[in-house]
Amino acid sequence: MDRFARNFIVFSIMYLALASLLGVAMLWYPSLMALKFVHSHLNMLGWVSMMIYGVGYHILPRFSGKPLRYPKIGEIQFWTANIGLIGMLVFYTIYIYHPALSYKIISVSFGALEVFSIFLFIYNMLATLLIEQAT
Repeated sequence: MDRFARNFIVFSIMYLALASLLGVAMLWYPSLMALKFVHSHLNMLGWVSMMIYGVGYHILPRFSGKPLRYPKIGEIQFWTANIGLIGMLVFYTIYIYHPALSYKIISVSFGALEVFSIFLFIYNMLATLLIEQAT
């Protein structure tokens, strides 16, 4: 298994743990319900998407009988996805408790980095599955 695919899976599991702990904390301390955006994005972009990326990078090329077209893009996507997610959630949390346009802009910028990482995955998967490679 490629290192970045394994890292996606490991980080996915860590995001599941964080999201679960935050969910329980939100139940115990209703004042934390303001962080439901953080909780849901830790689950969807952290746990679910990272697991899909890791399993997808490992399984889909094998199912198609082709090597991953751009392994370096997989490495780059690992970092952009994690930096984008963490940055978006940290600055969104700061924005919730200290509303300032600058925090909102920074959070949205990290969100845009997250979207960029999603398109790296889409491109890499489609290039692997649909484009014939020279032998």
